[in-house]
Order: sequence, then structure tokens, then C-alpha cells
Amino acid sequence: MRSYGLPFSCFLLVLVAVIALACGSPPAPRSIQSLSISPATANADQYPNGRVQFTAIGYYTKPPSPVKPQSATWGACYQSQQTTGVSVSKNGVAQCAAGSVGTYTVWAFVVQQPPPGYACPNVEDACGGGGCQVTGTAQLTCP
Repeated sequence: MRSYGLPFSCFLLVLVAVIALACGSPPAPRSIQSLSISPATANADQYPNGRVQFTAIGYYTKPPSPVKPQSATWGACYQSQQTTGVSVSKNGVAQCAAGSVGTYTVWAFVVQQPPPGYACPNVEDACGGGGCQVTGTAQLTCP
């Protein structure tokens, strides 16, 4: 049996230690940091048939970022309360209900499912609901 000696054994030990330290902790996963909605404000009476197309834009920790359009869950509220005064389709098209007057908040959110050890960037939607989600808002004025 051939013996490689102490210097080679020390070299292997140092090499294993360097590899172990270089690996470290896994890199943070790509996650959404913020969500914006375009347009930020709109008057329903200035759009065809009063239908306003809102678009969600997601900003992430890693490329590709931003993502437009960002797939999101949509809704509306009035003075921080759920409302039926404005309806928003699953594609972000908002429309005032008959007789609705005032400025409504149109919101979109993306659910954030962080891996163990990572915190949620946001825990509340525009109408006060809970959950691990990132929310963006815009304003819609009904005539």
C-alpha cells in the first residue's frame, strides 16, 4: 500500500474545509418585493363604457424584474371597507356599479410563500385582510 504522507493529508483536509465554507447557506430565493398598479389614478367617466384596465407590475429580488403584467388577485374597497360599488375582473378591469359615487381603492395582491427562515414582506391587504401577501393599490373615481 502506498503512503502519501502528512503534507498530502493536510492538503486534502484544507481542501475539504474550503469547499465546505464556500458552500455556505443557500442563496435567497427569488421573491416579490413590491407591487404597483398602473394607472395609479383613473376617472371612470374618461374610459370607454366606464371600464378601466388596471395592470399590476411586480418587482422582484432577482431578474426578471419588473414583471408586467403581473398575475394577481384583484378587488376594490371604499374607505378601507369591502364594497360592491366597484367590481374588478380577474384581469384587472374595473367598473363602477350603477349609482356609485366617490373615490374607491382598487387593489391587487400576490401571495408570497417564503421558504422556512424567510419573513413575509407584507401581511395586510388594502382592505385590512391578513395573509402573507404583497399588495399594490390605485384609485378609481366613480362619477
